[in-house]
Amino acid sequence: MALHIAKAAKAGIHVLVLLPLLYLAAGAIGGAVPRNMEWREADRGVTIWIATNGVHTGLIVPTRTAQHDWAKLVRPEHIADRRYAGRYLWFGWGDREFYLNTPRWTDVSPRTVLSAAIGSDRTLVHVDHLIEPWSDARPIRLSPEQYRSLVARIRASFDPGDTRPVAGYDVADVFYPARGHYDAIRTCNWWTSEMLAAAGVRVGAWTPFSATLMQWF
Repeated sequence: MALHIAKAAKAGIHVLVLLPLLYLAAGAIGGAVPRNMEWREADRGVTIWIATNGVHTGLIVPTRTAQHDWAKLVRPEHIADRRYAGRYLWFGWGDREFYLNTPRWTDVSPRTVLSAAIGSDRTLVHVDHLIEPWSDARPIRLSPEQYRSLVARIRASFDPGDTRPVAGYDVADVFYPARGHYDAIRTCNWWTSEMLAAAGVRVGAWTPFSATLMQWF
């Protein structure tokens, strides 16, 4: 009996070690497989930026263009100090509990990570008001039609039944209730990729990690 228990425990340890490795390998392969292969950057149109902090990615877009005015949805009065409302907005998406309970990386705990990996329907859109795009963000130019597609997809991530803003980490950011299920497959980086793919941009087929998305830019 003890031998069987020992063998089962050993097999369980092997599985626990193997699963993360398989996940990393699958993410690397999925990120290397392209979609929208025919996409080419537009000669004229709207410049957007793909940005990352090394773990999470998001999109930086102009607050106002001829195609869309974000101020009608993401209002300056929603942030703690509206003087910081600038010409650009950063959009990200993720798990509600992970967002709200980890304002700093030192706040991340194994429980929080495990909970997010298992998944939740409680998600948020994170919006940061910017005076200028981040210096290390990577710009691409979309045609007006492509930008409209991107805008439509980002807007569809907001929960239309609950538009109440949730206080952000600082004076210039804010959260909004979102739609969509977050888990180890559908991560914040997957969301960024889906937004870009909706606009026809060439990205990886599945990009759960920041690196597997940013390699395309």
